[in-house]
Amino acid sequence: MAEAQVVKPRTERIQPGIWRLKLPCPWPGVPHGNAWAMQQGAGLVLFDTGVGGRGRLRMLDIALAQAGFGVEDVKLVVCTHAHTDHYGLAAPICEQTGCELWMHPKWEHIRLQADDPQSALEQRLEVGRMSGVPMAALDRYRVRAEKPEDLIDGIRAPDRELVPGVEVETDIGTWQVIETPGHAPSHVCLHQPERRLLVSGDHLLGRAALFFDYGHTPDPFGEYLASLDRIEPLSVGLCLPGHGKPFRDPEAKIEAVRGQAGELLDSVRAQVAGGAEPTAYEVVEGIVGRDNLTAATAGFMLQIVLACLDHLAVLGEVHRVPDSDPQRWRA
Repeated sequence: MAEAQVVKPRTERIQPGIWRLKLPCPWPGVPHGNAWAMQQGAGLVLFDTGVGGRGRLRMLDIALAQAGFGVEDVKLVVCTHAHTDHYGLAAPICEQTGCELWMHPKWEHIRLQADDPQSALEQRLEVGRMSGVPMAALDRYRVRAEKPEDLIDGIRAPDRELVPGVEVETDIGTWQVIETPGHAPSHVCLHQPERRLLVSGDHLLGRAALFFDYGHTPDPFGEYLASLDRIEPLSVGLCLPGHGKPFRDPEAKIEAVRGQAGELLDSVRAQVAGGAEPTAYEVVEGIVGRDNLTAATAGFMLQIVLACLDHLAVLGEVHRVPDSDPQRWRA
């Protein structure tokens, strides 16, 4: 069997004082993630870090070297949200440099995964069981997940909470914090109004892509839609996203992702309206098609469908069937 190709870190200067650090990710379909290095005097402010794990700090150092810097030049770490590909290296960077970490106060949704991965796994399996995932599929998932790759090099609490009113100073200007929960409870975007720049994290990408870190808040889908409303009025000429290339015309991306969100809700409505009181997993099967389900697509879509069901429940369009196990849904 051929060995998997090793993806090397790469760096691209976007504007004077701004570098895109294209860092490897370990997931099929998501080969890279972005960190953004912004000049601050002789050093850097680093927006997001890439994943942790063996050799990952060295990869970040290689990417920074291509811009003429090193990890030792980082003066501040700013995380758009507490997912492994944005926060995984925060602890070792701060320990090595003595710099501060700034992040939203709702960052602790990542803590269980890092501190007690076995409990986190059991929690995911129970969500799957209650959603109607077949036991054979859950058993296969357990075997695969028993020895997960460590993607967080230690938990570090923020030295300062990223909330509206906090400003991040760089040589290209002052960045303002915009709270944008939905993709994750801790998600923020950072806006530089004079240069019309937006560090958009995973809230807004160059292609319409929805994902919700399910189970931390009552309605992540609704939070995401409200966050789009918060971003839309901003003057933005260029978005610096968490994955993919920088892009212009964020209004078109917002319109596209709203359209995708509406189509998803309509699909979930249609599955529940059939009258068979489906489980969340049966809704996934109905939308994706049983023949198209894989371990990756099923897990990804289940979180999205659960978020849609919770949002429709908030709207009063569906409700849980009392005492059902696994949980069933009724229009």
